[in-house]
Amino acid sequence: MHSHPQPHATATSAGTSARHAHRSVAEHRQAVRELLEPLAAGRSQRLPLVQALGRGLAETVTAPLSLPPFANSQMDGFAIRSGDVPDGGAELRVVAPVPAGASPAALEPGTAAPIMTGAMVPTGADAVVPIERAVPAAFPAAGDEATVWLPPATAGTFIREAGSDIEAGERALAAGTFLGPGQLGLLAALGLADVLVHPPLAVLLVTTGDEVVEPGEPLEGGKIYDANGTLLETALRQAGLAVVRAGISTDNPAELRGLLRSQTAAVDLIVTTGGVSKGAYEVVRQAMDGQDVAFQHVAMQPGGPQGLGTFDGVPLLGFPGNPVSCLVSFEMFLRPVLSELFGSPAPRPVIRARLAQPLTSPAGKHQVRRGTLLADGTVRLEGGESSHLVRALAQSNSLVHVPVGVDALAAGAEVEVWML
Repeated sequence: MHSHPQPHATATSAGTSARHAHRSVAEHRQAVRELLEPLAAGRSQRLPLVQALGRGLAETVTAPLSLPPFANSQMDGFAIRSGDVPDGGAELRVVAPVPAGASPAALEPGTAAPIMTGAMVPTGADAVVPIERAVPAAFPAAGDEATVWLPPATAGTFIREAGSDIEAGERALAAGTFLGPGQLGLLAALGLADVLVHPPLAVLLVTTGDEVVEPGEPLEGGKIYDANGTLLETALRQAGLAVVRAGISTDNPAELRGLLRSQTAAVDLIVTTGGVSKGAYEVVRQAMDGQDVAFQHVAMQPGGPQGLGTFDGVPLLGFPGNPVSCLVSFEMFLRPVLSELFGSPAPRPVIRARLAQPLTSPAGKHQVRRGTLLADGTVRLEGGESSHLVRALAQSNSLVHVPVGVDALAAGAEVEVWML
């Protein structure tokens, strides 16, 4: 059972008297953020490090110890007192070796201690000479009374000083950090066995339409297979969410309301696809009669029609029904907000690239085109502007952004690209 805090006033509407005013991509993304922000408050779980992979850090972690915790050797070689070796080199008596993991005795003046990579530098030693620079270039056998000729080395040579990576008390990771292998490796190096993370949101995903059929079922005249369910479920799961599927809803508003109410107690968020435009049979709009949901048009192509608000107190996002439109809506609005609020998924890498071909963009809209970033640093557009081109989407590895106010770009023009 999940509690459903009320969203900020940005998401309000007057039920079926929803406004149709266009708003910018940034304004709508901020409205999504304000809708979901209450879900981030006071929700966390502590997990073993390996189980926390892909989650967002729910607390700032301060280093409980320094890394390295002690000065250690960067090379296999000989630990020396640099003052014992003049510019012309010197012959030093070899003392007991220092293996990794040992706590060595202090180094006496005039001696050299064979030392392994990662081993603690003896007290008094302040430099390490690599073994290949020694004469002979080998460690003496155990028990041998031996000497070694070594060239000079300045203090600090091939020594990793204590705290040179991070000092005890320093911030190791900030709250909201996405936890990948590198971040989890740091926590392990600091001796932490578990970590506080944001739990995944449970999302009810509902696709709508009398014309939509589940893949694998017989396809009758006038019907199409449901691509949106698979497209969005996998996108949501890839973003770290727990997805609940309740099948395909018909275009009957009462049936859609019943389906939603059968699941709302177990989820944190509802995402619907289809039924949000201005047509006569827009089931999501009709089903939201009396609910706190606004249907607005965002100045974006594709994905202009958007629904946002709460259904029985549960945050709801209504995405358009065309496959490309619903995925672009997810990438533009939900995914970045999840990254910002919960630290997961990791933000999309953003680069600048040059167009491999010219394009045009509708006036007053932020256009999002599908593209393939090529080895030469240019981006090739895949398919046209239409939002039904699933094959072009499948062939793409990036989203190409054309901001409001730009109606045409020539080949070679620089654009912002999000890598998928």
